[in-house]
Amino acid sequence: GRDGKIAKPRQLHNTHWGLVCPAETPEGQACGLVKNLSLMCYVSVGSPSDAITDYLTMRGMELLEEFEPQSSPLACKVFVNGVWIGIHRDPNSLHKNLRKIRGTPGYLSEEVSVIRDIRDRELRIFTDAGRVMRPLFVVDNDPSSDTKGALVLKRHHVEKLQEEKGMDTKVMTEEEKADVGFRSLVKEGVIEYLDAEEEETTMIIMTPDDLEEHRDMKAGRPPPVNEDPNSRIKAPPNPSVYQYTHCEIHPSMILGVCAS
Repeated sequence: GRDGKIAKPRQLHNTHWGLVCPAETPEGQACGLVKNLSLMCYVSVGSPSDAITDYLTMRGMELLEEFEPQSSPLACKVFVNGVWIGIHRDPNSLHKNLRKIRGTPGYLSEEVSVIRDIRDRELRIFTDAGRVMRPLFVVDNDPSSDTKGALVLKRHHVEKLQEEKGMDTKVMTEEEKADVGFRSLVKEGVIEYLDAEEEETTMIIMTPDDLEEHRDMKAGRPPPVNEDPNSRIKAPPNPSVYQYTHCEIHPSMILGVCAS
């Protein structure tokens, strides 16, 4: 309970980054035990898992009842909300397809998390309620794309947001609302909502500027020389990182309402 003098449950944990405010907590007995959500945080409301099970079966998933382990010992296990429902022989394409349709109304809700664990050969899908999630910019890692390694977010997305600023969404249907404002970015795959478990399988860079610097470094271009003595000192991007998958919307999003 709160009377306990143990320090461990009160301390910040790495997985709280971006989900729980590191500063906003009461003093005294409840310190570190009462937490507050960060600014852009969102708690999932849940969606039915039947549609996903049907989709997986159509996409070549073999149900557990029909599967013989001897025939393919290296097959990938598929879990939906913690229940092992079947196996798949090409988890890479399945994972890409699920991420592509996520956020599209009528297909897959944006709050469904899809985790591919390569080490354990598992594909875990969660559609349940109560998972704390946060939005992140998606980095374009399509090999055929001209902007590989840059954000999927482009100037026309920002201009569209500014045009739609004063629009009245009360008179719109749910389908129309999905094409307006922040939700349209989620639908187009510019922004993704990730929970703590899916975040474990991503590489997240702090700012778009750092991402640009990382791209230049990978291309062999020299880093820009900054002559300003008053500029902020920041570490260069990690050269050993092969590619980043996501980018923070803004570093201040780790704070809650009061601390920011």
